[in-house]
Amino acid sequence: MFNKKTIRDIDVKGKKVLVRVDFNVPIKEGKIKDDTRIKGAIPTINYLLDHGAAVILCSHLGRPKTAADIEFTLKPVGEYLAKLLGKPVKFATDCIGPIADAAAKALKPGEVLLLENTRFHPEEEKNDSGMAKQLASLADIYVNDAFGTAHRAHASTEGVTHFLPGVAGFLMEKEIKYLSEAIDDPKRPFVAILGGAKISDKIGVIKHLLTKADSILIGGGMANTFFKAQGYPMGDSLVEPDALDTAMEILTQSGTKLHLPVDVVIADKFDNDANMKIMSVGAIPDGWRILDIGPETVAKFAKTIKGCGTIVWNGPMGVFEFPKFAKGTFEIAKAVADSGAISIVGGGDSVSAIQQSGLASKITHISTGGGASLEMLEGLPLPGVVALQDK
Repeated sequence: MFNKKTIRDIDVKGKKVLVRVDFNVPIKEGKIKDDTRIKGAIPTINYLLDHGAAVILCSHLGRPKTAADIEFTLKPVGEYLAKLLGKPVKFATDCIGPIADAAAKALKPGEVLLLENTRFHPEEEKNDSGMAKQLASLADIYVNDAFGTAHRAHASTEGVTHFLPGVAGFLMEKEIKYLSEAIDDPKRPFVAILGGAKISDKIGVIKHLLTKADSILIGGGMANTFFKAQGYPMGDSLVEPDALDTAMEILTQSGTKLHLPVDVVIADKFDNDANMKIMSVGAIPDGWRILDIGPETVAKFAKTIKGCGTIVWNGPMGVFEFPKFAKGTFEIAKAVADSGAISIVGGGDSVSAIQQSGLASKITHISTGGGASLEMLEGLPLPGVVALQDK
């Protein structure tokens, strides 16, 4: 249930509006490699412009050490955004201080200004109130549309709301609605698909989903730790020794809800050119490692997916970066797309799989936030959302 005010609930005419967007996008040699997050912010920006606001955008990009890490500048994002909006986007070479102040002051209704990377200031991640106050001084209203960073209490996501009234943008609203409805009021059967390398990242998620989902399908490197906990030799496979007791505890608690792979694709080295073979789950030979789920597992998982009402998927089924070991992930992507269920996909690699397979249009909702969607699946409150005004 989404009970926060949105931009629909406020009058923005003639106001300066500071919008926290999530423009943390992959950039290579100045070129945007994936514009999903930029496109996700467009409806909010256009609504504010159409309703007579002057729009000031702020975001982080990557993990710069200092402002000298110019590879993390948001300038190329501003240029790209201008093309998408079909209008100029002004750029300020700082997000606080005299440069930002002057640029914000000169901004007129109907104009857009993008501030430089908030993480060029270490105070951002410390949720420093001084930085938050400076950001707030640029505008009359604050809008958080950055679901991807809503799980972080930073100066631009939480701190700023202590100085300005804060409401949600359309992307934030959409993300929270889809995820909260999927977890709290799913169309059943409700199936969760969890992959990725580590079980430690998803312990809370698995425990919470065991109380909500009808089935949980486990793939990726995290399955190895469950196998090891059951006493199977894992060869050179990725295993988390510190998580073995937790894995056993989860297996004991889960009854028939948790489904592990029944066969796997193994390789003699961590490389796309490795020799590979398919084997049933059991003792993995020394010098070999599990890099994908096998065809029997794909068929078994696809059967569970086929008849369900709601699907939440986070994390790939294998070492998806290697085309040779991406088959399990792509097959599961196809099963999800063909299921006819309400489907929500989050987490970088699972989103990439859906997009690369050309199936994105058949997914109900593709989330822009990996970490934030995981924390929602775990049932945790998101600081960036909690800080906004209630309806």
